[in-house]
Amino acid sequence: MTQSPGMCLIGNTGHHDMKFKLLLATVIIAAGMVGRAATQLKSPDGKIVLKFRLQPGGYPAYQVSFEGKPIVYESRLGLAPGLTNSFRIVGTVTNQHQGQWTNSFSERRVIPDNYRELKVDLRHASGRALRIVFRAYNEGAAFRYEFPVDATNDFIASGECSEFCFPPGTLGYEEHSTEGEYQRVNVANFKPWCERPLTLEYAGGYYATLLEAANRNYPRMLLSPLSGVAGALTSALGGTSSNTTEGRRRQRQDSTAKLNGGDSTPWRLFIVGKKPRDLLERNYLLLDLNLPCALADISWIKPGKAMRDGFLKTTSSKAIIDFAATVELRYVEWDWHWYGNDETFETGDATVVRSPDLDLDEVIRYGKEKNVGIILYVDHNQIRKQRDMLFPLYEKWGVAGVKIGFVDVGPESETAWITETIQKAAEHHLVMDIHDGYRSTGLERTYPNLLTVEGIRGNEHMPSAEHNCILPFTRYVGGVGDYTVCYYNSRIQTTHAHQLAMAVIVFSPLQFIFWYDSPSDFNGEPEVEFFRHIPTVWDETKVLNGEIGKYATIARRSGDEWFVGAINGLESKHLKLPLTFLDKSKRYVAHIYSDDKSVPTRTQVSIETRQIDATGVIDISLLSSGGAAIWLAPY
Repeated sequence: MTQSPGMCLIGNTGHHDMKFKLLLATVIIAAGMVGRAATQLKSPDGKIVLKFRLQPGGYPAYQVSFEGKPIVYESRLGLAPGLTNSFRIVGTVTNQHQGQWTNSFSERRVIPDNYRELKVDLRHASGRALRIVFRAYNEGAAFRYEFPVDATNDFIASGECSEFCFPPGTLGYEEHSTEGEYQRVNVANFKPWCERPLTLEYAGGYYATLLEAANRNYPRMLLSPLSGVAGALTSALGGTSSNTTEGRRRQRQDSTAKLNGGDSTPWRLFIVGKKPRDLLERNYLLLDLNLPCALADISWIKPGKAMRDGFLKTTSSKAIIDFAATVELRYVEWDWHWYGNDETFETGDATVVRSPDLDLDEVIRYGKEKNVGIILYVDHNQIRKQRDMLFPLYEKWGVAGVKIGFVDVGPESETAWITETIQKAAEHHLVMDIHDGYRSTGLERTYPNLLTVEGIRGNEHMPSAEHNCILPFTRYVGGVGDYTVCYYNSRIQTTHAHQLAMAVIVFSPLQFIFWYDSPSDFNGEPEVEFFRHIPTVWDETKVLNGEIGKYATIARRSGDEWFVGAINGLESKHLKLPLTFLDKSKRYVAHIYSDDKSVPTRTQVSIETRQIDATGVIDISLLSSGGAAIWLAPY
């Protein structure tokens, strides 16, 4: 690869207790290895190989392969200004870790955490020390930059120069903006400021997803073309942050990061697989790279389903709570305007209820009587100005959580503010839903009160079935996403069985159901029992099959019960679903919910019940933009 010197675009224990942890002895491979040219790291199973070397001129560079096939060609690393070349290696250390941990708020309860690690200590010609840490897992590879604990290492980075040079013909699912649509594009034709996670499709028929992990107080990483190198991307820090409320837009492209001695950057992570389904099944690596739970008590954190209240009157709120209790939703969210109208968003006060005929104390009391908690929507302007007043006040009111809207993202200051806000919410026993541009980098492991985030084109936009079939293999590889499932609204672009199945397909411990619906829409449709029974966190997740943008079938287990969601894109198809994932010692009752135009209801969903076991196969006929949902309960 030919490029100019220094070329780059400027632009971390509650339920998470480590179990069975085995930290193997640290092996010093070399120290003072000035002349060492290359170092290699292999995953525990040997299938992923990561190589590091200093190119002529002292440029740090790495490459990654999977089963002998390139994931990333040799690509340069560094930080601007100046820390891109003129390095020498002064030591390397390898570690090996084997363990697992448990998570009560995830897509799988027991999470493996097995890797080999390489730490490369570098000394710049200026005398500054820099360490690059690499990890190789069976499921992927990651790296980050660290500054040794040394006051002389304080550094103001104007940008990060992590390069990602891909093989010719690599395709990527490019997406831009807070709630963008995906385009399958040759990486060589990408536009600047592409969102992450970025799923890649290689000419050899294998896949990878590039993500950012463990970002607590560093500029957000987006991805932009690397100038002068076709098919290569580079880390682009900061990016554009915009609030989409009418008449209000912010542009922030600050890529500056302050790194003191002992600090580290977020991880840059590749999850790899032979099939698209491997990417979602291995996305726990995002959590592995974050710090264990920082909260001493997590018993108050309750995942669950939610419904929106946009009417904001005591009588209507009680009606919604009654409906929520009937269909076993845990939360009702008071949407915007409860403390004022649009004009108050910049200058408003979220300590007072201003919606007429809304008695906050009575609605909260009534909700507790029905075991339904109240979540308050608050614009980020009020949280920013009044957070230290609002959170203790909401705790005193008995509010269960806060949904923050229109957050600014991108610069280091905004990332740090969001992390601090999640911490302060936990201090006052408030669960969190952060909307608009923020995408989690796995911070929910450390602060599990962060139940969900947006950063996704969900049912607020009524996306196509094709878009929904892209999400499991792209956005949801990056963890939680608040899709806002709808059911009755006439604007949905899919069948109703497709919407039922989306409650399985999407992962969000705080899962909104009936987003644009109201209690009066419910006319006793029997298939709504599926929403009633489905949980929002899981013990196990399996992607049974799927093609990006065409269809997806996901099975998730909670206890002894399994829930399966199958969604289809534009072409109708017939699927055979082997049930080999079931416990072979049990028999199950299968409740199958599917599209059926002969059913005399407006939703046209039929319910079939049959007895079945792990040797069985379920035939599923999927309409264009259709779907099917299955609830399997042992008997």
